[in-house]
Amino acid sequence: MSAARVAVAVAAALLFLPAIRYGFVQDDRAIIAANPAAHSVAAALRAFDQPYWPRPAAGGLYRPLTILSYAVDWSLSGGSAGWLHLMNAVWHALATLLVMLALARWVPEPGVLAAGLVFAVHPVHVEAVAGLVGRADLLVTVALLGAVLAARRHHWVAACALAAAAMLSKEHGVIAGVVILLDDWLHSGSGRLMYARGFYAALGALTLAFLAVWWQVGGAGANDPAAALMATSAGGRLAIALPALWYAVRLLVFPLDLSADYNPQVIPAYSGLSLAAIAGVVLVVGVLWLAWWCRRRSPAITFASVVAALAIAPTSNLFHSSGVVLAERTLYLPVLLVATGAAVGIARLAAAGGRRGIVATAVVVCALSVRTLDRLPAWRDNRTFLLTLLAEHPESYRAHESAAAVYAGLGDAPAGLREYAVAESLFSGDPRLDAAYALLLFAHGDTTAAAPLVARAQTRLPDDRVVLRCRFLAAWARQDRSQARALADTAGRLFPLEQGWYRLQLQ
Repeated sequence: MSAARVAVAVAAALLFLPAIRYGFVQDDRAIIAANPAAHSVAAALRAFDQPYWPRPAAGGLYRPLTILSYAVDWSLSGGSAGWLHLMNAVWHALATLLVMLALARWVPEPGVLAAGLVFAVHPVHVEAVAGLVGRADLLVTVALLGAVLAARRHHWVAACALAAAAMLSKEHGVIAGVVILLDDWLHSGSGRLMYARGFYAALGALTLAFLAVWWQVGGAGANDPAAALMATSAGGRLAIALPALWYAVRLLVFPLDLSADYNPQVIPAYSGLSLAAIAGVVLVVGVLWLAWWCRRRSPAITFASVVAALAIAPTSNLFHSSGVVLAERTLYLPVLLVATGAAVGIARLAAAGGRRGIVATAVVVCALSVRTLDRLPAWRDNRTFLLTLLAEHPESYRAHESAAAVYAGLGDAPAGLREYAVAESLFSGDPRLDAAYALLLFAHGDTTAAAPLVARAQTRLPDDRVVLRCRFLAAWARQDRSQARALADTAGRLFPLEQGWYRLQLQ
């Protein structure tokens, strides 16, 4: 392995070292800081049959290897957030190195190094590396590319183990077998697969076994779509998904307007055909065409195109509703396509002679690095995170919803109500926003204003924990004691930890 490749990988880690001063931000708190399974190796192993989101959260999903990695770090560091951030940087460096090793089959060394540098410093990586829960995206990338490289050396057992590790790190790992098959097909050059049939049979069995376990343990998360996608038809879902794909490509190619939230109205909640949706269709067709057209001319582009498409497919909302409209962490592996494009371009400039390739690489890498360093502080802590989101995207209803929750927690009800009203005016289709807004109105004594919010939330998420509280309070306010007690019984059955709150209200 060349010293230059190692140097690029080290640079990838160094770029994110400022994050070692950061804390637990947003979902880091529930998944890591407040999750006993992430605090010791023994607890993580015992939780191998538990969902990724710790109960009573209903987020589901199944990523036991990611939880185990947190447990190892927690045990080594005594729960230091700085250590976990350091390890995220190390995993990112390893992913960068594996990107270069994977592309080296098809791209000359100048292009390989250029691809590594672009992947190392791309600003869209900030959420995945600086946000600790982005560890899942780092691990699945490392394991997936490791499986590809192991298969190339005919290390079948290692390739299967790494494919399984990819799946157990994040659901996207189910693409491992298809990616290995693609790599085999591209390398053979004859349209025939060269790897052992038994190996593919083992990969298929592993994938099916994982899907069965995932559905049994964490499949509930698949039934919790993003608010903008709730109760939408297939056409309504595509009206939102296609513009989001177009926005994703903009982030990959021109990562200037980054955001921690892409819910309405950062990406508008389109309800029909739009120019952005048309652009999304052109994008999908274009990527498929590019992958086919380049299969012999530039196999690296085909490999990267298909891997990027497969990686983003589970959360693209093209085939089913997912829990996000768009999230930068889901673009971690798709950056491979941008990096590969840079690799091919730089390799051609280098072959033409002169220093144009070096100059072009330096300019692009410097620009991307500056944007990454500028973006990093947004993930310092929850306060900075929220203030940055509000300043950069005041059109984000989730930003105002979060601000309202902060004000309510501080006891500033008027400010909380004001922010909830702003959030609701930006997007009125989130039942969890309705329920939280209604709870504060109940606490403020305004049952009249709370009633329509409760009714709206009830139609979409009748058995949500907070919605049940609102339904109980609404029944109690209209003196329907029998209905209130029935709701208390339902909530106690679904959420046992809520029983104390209901008993207190019924006294």
